Amino acid sequence: MKINYQKLEKKLNIKFRNNNLLIQSLTHKSFNPNENNEKIEFLGDRVLGLVIAQKLLKIYPNEKEGILDKKFASLVNKKTCLEIAKVIELEKYIKTFNPKNKIIKIEDKIISDSCEALMGAIYLDKGLNIAEKVILKLWDSHIEKSVVTQIDAKTKLQELALKKFKKLPTYKIISNTGPRHKPIFKVGVKLPNTKYFISTGKSKKDAEQNAAIECLKNINLKQYELD
Repeated sequence: MKINYQKLEKKLNIKFRNNNLLIQSLTHKSFNPNENNEKIEFLGDRVLGLVIAQKLLKIYPNEKEGILDKKFASLVNKKTCLEIAKVIELEKYIKTFNPKNKIIKIEDKIISDSCEALMGAIYLDKGLNIAEKVILKLWDSHIEKSVVTQIDAKTKLQELALKKFKKLPTYKIISNTGPRHKPIFKVGVKLPNTKYFISTGKSKKDAEQNAAIECLKNINLKQYELD
């Protein structure tokens, strides 16, 4: 089956000068042990990291390094790369070993690795400025969500509470509904001078994180500004 790489270029809004770079970035080692995307993936990982790190520093000039590091990790990890790849249907353009030319499901790791390799190929073919534009466009919604990430929400709220009140936030389980294999937890969290902010999650931990996010979104953060 012939792969139409022009459709992918159209989605990315770029035109490769060297089509072989594009093809190699989407060629898995199972298809070609010699000319594959392993080395380009290595480069793409670094290019992606540089662009995202620079963007985070621009958005959060006063944020602590530990928080920036968590935001960074959530934006460049394999899960996020896979989500980006799914949006542009990258799996349609990846070459893997398939002797009978059947429709096969490509492993998630191969797809996320290919996404990084594609960023590396764009950098090699078009330079850093174009690679940056492509990455920031593809990652835009994920970067927006990093304003308060689930990874650091509870930690951030805890820091604020300890600084202002010398007390930890108060969490309480409001309800636990749904079947045992698919529960829904409703949790509330409050600071000493606030109401309970309530959210849900598939686990107690997730619900607490989501409640912390709601609290951080709604309280006056300037009032609790960290030194």
